[in-house]
Amino acid sequence: MSKKFSISGIASSAYVHIPFCRRRCFYCDFPVSVVGDRLRGETSGTISQYVEVLCQEIAMTPAFGQPLKTIFFGGGTPSLLSIEQLQRILTELQKHFGIASGAEISMEIDPGTFDLAHIAGYCSAGVNRVSLGVQAFQAELLQRAGRSHSVEDIFAAVELIHQVEIPVFSLDLISGLPHQSLDQWQYSLLKAVAIAPTHISIYDLTIEPGTAFGRYYKPGDTPLPTDEATVKMYQMGQQVLTSAGYEHYEISNYAQPDHQCRHNRVYWENRPYYGFGMGAASYVEGKRFTRPRKTKEYYQWVQAGGVIDCDVTPPKEVLLETLMLGLRLAEGLSLAALAEAYGEAKVEEICRYLQLYFEKGWVEVTRGRLRLIDPQGFLFSNVVLAELFEKLG
Repeated sequence: MSKKFSISGIASSAYVHIPFCRRRCFYCDFPVSVVGDRLRGETSGTISQYVEVLCQEIAMTPAFGQPLKTIFFGGGTPSLLSIEQLQRILTELQKHFGIASGAEISMEIDPGTFDLAHIAGYCSAGVNRVSLGVQAFQAELLQRAGRSHSVEDIFAAVELIHQVEIPVFSLDLISGLPHQSLDQWQYSLLKAVAIAPTHISIYDLTIEPGTAFGRYYKPGDTPLPTDEATVKMYQMGQQVLTSAGYEHYEISNYAQPDHQCRHNRVYWENRPYYGFGMGAASYVEGKRFTRPRKTKEYYQWVQAGGVIDCDVTPPKEVLLETLMLGLRLAEGLSLAALAEAYGEAKVEEICRYLQLYFEKGWVEVTRGRLRLIDPQGFLFSNVVLAELFEKLG
């Protein structure tokens, strides 16, 4: 069986969830804990307690002998951690798993949540890639999305990032926000290009149940942009960023040469990874497991020994996950590797189910790889994947 599609491969990546935020954004359905505008790691007993429990979980997790090649601090707002707290977590990871030389260590940061001392301290601790949550360059859109930062905070944060010369700098934008126009979207894209991060992520707004937006709007409601407008936003993003020299390497992600996110490729290639923290997901020893999403339940789970009580993912589900994740990448999936893992007959079956989408020009096989064609294939990826899940499930 190909190692790439093995359900029992050894994990060499870790996701660490830091759930604290100043406030909950109106679109957010992640497991977060709101601490307000005044508290951060240096002054919050809540954050300090969480870091201790998190490190306890790391210490009791079985390690399989391979040092970590990627680490990703997500949230929440990891830039609310003190330098000492970040160092404490990295020290625990190093002690228990080892961190490989040249490992990619990424950290999500929000404008207005750190100063020069913090960002310099994070880098000294080992962070060599940051992802700045900008989302929009219009004050009214930031306010409508429930963001805690201003446009001025964005440029101040970028200046701090430049001062410490972080090797890899990613910037996040959201399209399809309420009241967002095509002109505003183009302006945000051009501002992002002018800042010149090494990586840009563009996420189309999804209205999730249980969020503020989920209470305010239903998909298709005004003032959300129409489906036609969101398609134009996606196409505009692709045109502006590729014209500026960014490679559209994944449905939502663009990178300058040699600056793709190594950690996220672990997910898209369906490789194993550790997950730590409240609500974090892991995929280790063929088992997918998500930790409790509430603080109290997560603490209780850790105190009880952090038992992962779930079955090994069946091969059919691994195949569907591999297709769903791998087709997000511009290079798609190796047909030879799929055939090695699942047999030539299964590959022929997959291609037969996709015949209509070959004819539409959404899917192609090139250099032995099955891939979605940019931009139309990416735009209609959900339709293509729904067909595969229906026929193969």
